[in-house]
Amino acid sequence: MNQAFRKWLVGLALALCLLPGARADEGMWLVQCLDRALEKNMKARGLKLGAREIYNEEAGGLADAVVSLGFYCSGSLVSEDGLLMTNHHCAYGNVSKLSTPEHNYLEDGFWALNRAQEIPLPGEEFFILRKVLDVTEEVEALRASLEAQGKPAGSRRISSILQKKYSELHGLEASLSSMWDGSKYYLCLYDKYTDVRLVAAPPVTVAAFGGDEDNWEWPQHKADFALYRIYENGQPLHPRRHLKISRKGYRQGDFAMVMGYPGTTARYASAAEMNQEINVERPVENHLRNRQMQIIRKWMNAHPDIRMKYAHVYFNLANVAELQEGERECMLRFGVIGQRRDWEKCLQASSAENASLVEDINASYAAVADIERLKVYYRETLVRSMLLGQCLMRMGGAERTGVEHQRELLAEGLAQTDPRVEKEMLAFSLEEFLTHMPEHYHSPLHRQLRQNFGTDYEAMASWIWEHSCIAGFGRLPDSEIVARFNGNIRQDALYRYIRELSIVELNNEKDTLAPKLREQCHSYVRARYKYLLEQGVPQYPDANSTLRLSYGRILPLEPWDGVYTHWQSTARGLREKYNPANYDFAYPEAFARVLPPPDFPVNFLTDLDITGGNSGSPVMNAKGELIGLAFDGNKESLAGNYQCVAGYNMCVCVDIRYVLWVIRYLGKQEYVLKELGL
Repeated sequence: MNQAFRKWLVGLALALCLLPGARADEGMWLVQCLDRALEKNMKARGLKLGAREIYNEEAGGLADAVVSLGFYCSGSLVSEDGLLMTNHHCAYGNVSKLSTPEHNYLEDGFWALNRAQEIPLPGEEFFILRKVLDVTEEVEALRASLEAQGKPAGSRRISSILQKKYSELHGLEASLSSMWDGSKYYLCLYDKYTDVRLVAAPPVTVAAFGGDEDNWEWPQHKADFALYRIYENGQPLHPRRHLKISRKGYRQGDFAMVMGYPGTTARYASAAEMNQEINVERPVENHLRNRQMQIIRKWMNAHPDIRMKYAHVYFNLANVAELQEGERECMLRFGVIGQRRDWEKCLQASSAENASLVEDINASYAAVADIERLKVYYRETLVRSMLLGQCLMRMGGAERTGVEHQRELLAEGLAQTDPRVEKEMLAFSLEEFLTHMPEHYHSPLHRQLRQNFGTDYEAMASWIWEHSCIAGFGRLPDSEIVARFNGNIRQDALYRYIRELSIVELNNEKDTLAPKLREQCHSYVRARYKYLLEQGVPQYPDANSTLRLSYGRILPLEPWDGVYTHWQSTARGLREKYNPANYDFAYPEAFARVLPPPDFPVNFLTDLDITGGNSGSPVMNAKGELIGLAFDGNKESLAGNYQCVAGYNMCVCVDIRYVLWVIRYLGKQEYVLKELGL
């Protein structure tokens, strides 16, 4: 073997070992850790700002305009008076709750024409980051002190102590976050706002034009935005910073960056953990959720009143189901698990301890695979399928608060559901659960149902229904059903059907391995972090709802060999896809009258690295100006929970110019446009 070839092999081996680390534009970077190397990379892509202009605790920066919506979505402040822009699908639940048959804001849209018409949203909590502290040494010292005193020293206990301490010290909301499974700890301090009001939400057929068919696809043509306003002490918030809106547009290859609060990723997961999720649990989850969606959609399409009640349920179900199906396809297509196994050979070669760790974690996941599969059937059939079942479980948890409180919960459950949907969902639950759960886990009630009805699941469902407090739902007034409830929830047939499964036995079979497996997973993440750190690979921790920045460019997509898609969609697509016979592609007549010109920009593509929680995040140009909102990924990016696949990992954004067009011509919100300086 000649020396040149030997060097090439060594270089290839090193490259393979380092593949899971960050590539040029990949990464959800902690804003407080934007170092010179990262700043240099960003400027090489076209950034016109310095890192201190992005995040600056003393003088303020762009980060001060980025808002967490209860750590489930992101948004940005766009005016001096607390006006906030996010995605419509982030506001979906609020808009749905506010909708009534007389004022169906979900279908017709909501447009406040002055501040007096903005609708308060009790229960919402929005957060703006103010300061981040590295408390790694303090956490380690506190844990050692608690253990020396024989006191509990788990994560919850440590978080409670430090969050209380720093919240009182600074007068801010405090949240402790572990990075790389305890390799580092950061304490984030936030301003919290609870007076939030809805300002605007376009009709759902405009905001989510294309519906499920276009979800995770490209091109899309969605006006996925909504407007809130934050108030403080009864007055509009005057924020430290708000984003300037750019109407100049962009071109292919232009720099772009996004800031927001991505929820979770598992990019430090072992191959065994990935295999458990993708090949053991995911097929069962996808099958069960697809059946649930079929039931709900059938009834929604037949009855507008059912659509109003179940639209948000179906939306959430469909979004997760499609994401997880696409995730499994991409994991297989790009060979992500195999790549991680290959990389683990490098980790094992680095030390005997790491070699043993990988072997042990593989054995532990193999030991719990069957139990975890059964627990998916339990969650998706008994726990999550029926809304009324969830209502009865809440009633069971409220026994100590008295029968009147239980009746309130029952009244709420009946008002929010439909008996036709719930009864069919119960029959589905019975069929899937009794078919797949081994008999030795069945409760006496489950055995009785099987003995009396065999495989007649509709008859089973009818019997349970008539022996439950919901008997008569759909025939009798809700008030009569509520009034006759006597508080004896434990004898209720539906409650017993859900509650009496021997899930304790299921858990016990796993519990002997669970603590060991958890520690093995933690050790694996720390070992992976340490190994890459020693190799000089820049790293960002897994997403955990802390403020992150991702950067990249506006680019086209080549999803498959021989297939090329443009980096921008236009209003021509709104006309081409329109179909009044298909709900997902049938926008209102009022919108048809104000469609933008055919070449008007609607959505665009970037290679920004995002995940759930980034929805509504501001997409900015090289000057930090707002050019759009992140709202979706493409189907080819769905392995991104575990690995960012270069060239395929894209972020779908709504163009700010399209947002403004809809506000002006459909919403006619002149006071909002004036506030934006437009």
